[in-house]
Amino acid sequence: MEFEAARLRIEELRRVIDYHSKRYYDEDAPEIEDDEFDALTRELRQLEESFPQLITADSYTQRVHGELSNLFTPVQHEVKLGSLQDVFSLQELRDFDARVRETIADPVYVVEPKIDGLSIALEYRDGVFVRGATRGDGETGEDVSANLRTVATIPAKLTKALPRVIVRGEVYMPREQFARLVAEQEENGEKTFKNPRNAAAGSLRQKDPTVTKKRGLDIFVFNLQLLEGEEITAHAQSLELMRDLGFSVIPFYKKTSSIDEVIAEIERIGRERTGLPFDIDGAVVKVDDFTQRNRLGETTKVPRWAVAYKYPPEEKETVLREIEITVGRTGVLTPTGVFDPVTLAGTTVTRATLHNEDFIREKGLSIGDTVVLRKAGDIIPELVRVTKHVDAAVYELPHTCPSCGEPVYREEGEAALRCVNPACPAQQLQRIIHFVSRDAMDVEGLGPAVLEQLVEEGLVSSIADLYMLDRQQLAALDRLGEKSADNLISAIEQSKTADLSRLLFALGIRHIGQKAAKLVAQRFGTMEAVMAASEDEVLAIDGFGEIMAHSLVQFFALPSSRELVTKLQECGVNMICEFQVADRRFEGMTFVLTGTLPSMTRDEASALIEQYGGKTSSSVSKKTSIVLAGEDAGSKLTKAQALGVRIINQAEFESLLS
Repeated sequence: MEFEAARLRIEELRRVIDYHSKRYYDEDAPEIEDDEFDALTRELRQLEESFPQLITADSYTQRVHGELSNLFTPVQHEVKLGSLQDVFSLQELRDFDARVRETIADPVYVVEPKIDGLSIALEYRDGVFVRGATRGDGETGEDVSANLRTVATIPAKLTKALPRVIVRGEVYMPREQFARLVAEQEENGEKTFKNPRNAAAGSLRQKDPTVTKKRGLDIFVFNLQLLEGEEITAHAQSLELMRDLGFSVIPFYKKTSSIDEVIAEIERIGRERTGLPFDIDGAVVKVDDFTQRNRLGETTKVPRWAVAYKYPPEEKETVLREIEITVGRTGVLTPTGVFDPVTLAGTTVTRATLHNEDFIREKGLSIGDTVVLRKAGDIIPELVRVTKHVDAAVYELPHTCPSCGEPVYREEGEAALRCVNPACPAQQLQRIIHFVSRDAMDVEGLGPAVLEQLVEEGLVSSIADLYMLDRQQLAALDRLGEKSADNLISAIEQSKTADLSRLLFALGIRHIGQKAAKLVAQRFGTMEAVMAASEDEVLAIDGFGEIMAHSLVQFFALPSSRELVTKLQECGVNMICEFQVADRRFEGMTFVLTGTLPSMTRDEASALIEQYGGKTSSSVSKKTSIVLAGEDAGSKLTKAQALGVRIINQAEFESLLS
């Protein structure tokens, strides 16, 4: 390639790569597949190697990706969190080995899986967790300590009180959890996460730690960044030490001195990766001995003693034979493609979601098209592209609901078509499933399979019918005996005592989640008062916007909603908020809780604050009234001191209560 053509192509590649890098790393919303992005970066690297005079310091190949969000406090990494050189072929692995052996005569390698998640650093002082931060640009990350404390597998204290320890790990979302989250997002007509990595990143970088906690994140620690109080000389030794300290370390690794054995292990991991409960996007090869690493050194961006082998994505061609439309709890119409069977990631695939009408139009999909399928994160089948169009019109979603026949609508700003008929049978089943779920009325044992039977048998057609079931009706169902029937009747009866906030959430009102339902219940106290509330009165609730207020008021304006509430009340379902404000001493005040309190959990402290009219927040700002700080308080305490916010301990908090 001529110099000028190379210069123009490099400029174009940098522009495209920077755009997609920002979408992937900073916005958790990728627009292209990983292998497409990798192809762009490889082309850029090859051109820069051919024309080194065109390399610039701001090129993607010369820096670590990732920008900082203004939601979190910046953290300067004491030890840089760098990236690795990617390789995509076995020959590139052999080339890496040859370069190492030019300097090191007898290298020993460690081969381990490359977990596909969000890279973070965890810092401990005297064995106690003090701070956690994202990688960011490798030198400066974001303080996400509060969110990381919700990850159950991150130890609050180590088994040994070493003076200082900093480890690097990968926060990820298990495949099962990712599948549940995507199903929930699709049910609610929300934009779904593209893969587990972006789901993990989006969940960890939440302003509210309670959202992070619900997402079921996990972690594997894979590198020791800094250590005081112990001496180690090799990577494998560090993995064992971190496991002994209580960390959840990468699940398997292998030491070998032969590049052929390295390749054999990488191929073994590749064969087994689809059966793992977590996502990996490659395998990492590292020189084990730290002294040898120092001799090999590193470039401005990557070490010379390690590479990351990236597995190619598995894709298969098939034919789209049918498009089925399902109706969810909120009335969203979801198109699902039915295909000729293909084997992907170890399982037979015949179905994949087609998301919405915009997706179908963008791909120009018609029944009979030849398409390429893959599994997003080796879990959820997805349609990647069309390779051959048939001579037919692009498929159009129906203009009426396939369940009830009523017209469907597309609201402004939404991608989904929606049936708004409250009596729609398909929506009724999904509403009932939501009504009995754990976070709603929590009717234990009444799962989707049993509810489908009840609906099919004509025993239940609405939520209120659940409270009219008797023991004989339940015992007659398939796979249910008398004992199970007794347990279900007891669970249904117990649900009648649930707080008003649970009932409001269970009704499945659009835009009203658990937190919003709790605020409404506490503000109005009774179902009667909620139904009588005006939009302005609901808007006055702190944290409510126009969409939420309008949705709540419109729901109770429907005769069918009022009729349902009346039936539930006649069945003995509680219509009163049990939460009582003792007095309003904390009214207008916002508390932030940080650290470990001596004899009280944060949830208990939060409940007391709310009981006296206050509210809690997850972040410190100038609007914060008081920071309640316990042992090992981290960056929130530091920020409160810098802003001059009042700081109290548990004893002072109890004094305020008394």
